[in-house]
Amino acid sequence: MESPLDRWMYPALAAVLLALGGCGKDQPARFQPPPGAPTGKETLHQPAKLTSVESDQKDALGRPLRVSCESCHSLRETKPMPSRPEELKEFHQGLQFRHGELACTSCHQASQPRSLHLATGEPLPMTEVVTLCGQCHGSQYRDFKAGAHGGMTGHWDLSRGDRTRNNCVSCHDPHSPKYAGGHPVMPPRHPSAQGETDTKEHPDHE
Repeated sequence: MESPLDRWMYPALAAVLLALGGCGKDQPARFQPPPGAPTGKETLHQPAKLTSVESDQKDALGRPLRVSCESCHSLRETKPMPSRPEELKEFHQGLQFRHGELACTSCHQASQPRSLHLATGEPLPMTEVVTLCGQCHGSQYRDFKAGAHGGMTGHWDLSRGDRTRNNCVSCHDPHSPKYAGGHPVMPPRHPSAQGETDTKEHPDHE
């Protein structure tokens, strides 16, 4: 049985929806205009690690100061590239290498460690690392060229502006490319904790 409340509540609700334009919400949304001429520029990010190494010194913001490779390599005679990082006796010691069965010379030129080489032996500048990685990681390279791997900043539609694509080494360490496992930034917290975290239950987040 309809109550007096129902008799005025539903018409009032319908009036509110009409005032908010609710009846027009079932209309299809208008699509954005199609892409125009690609006037924007695409840039490939060049991480500092391609041409420099971290030092044990810090800058004013507490970040490690980087030293150009040329700072040392231009002053010393280049020695042949070793096969494994464990053979390094002076510089770059402690380098962790977990990249299949590859050797240092699989990617670096033996006589010019600051440059790379393709599987054909063709020399390759250090900044062309994406081409090098694409030789073995074909499916990822295919997806990278299609924009589905690697990520970017800026505009997908180059008719609207520029974009910067990530480099392989923007996300992967070439010497140990596998992603390490991660943990949530904040542990679960019971509503009654009142801002306190139980570190006994979550020792990884102390």
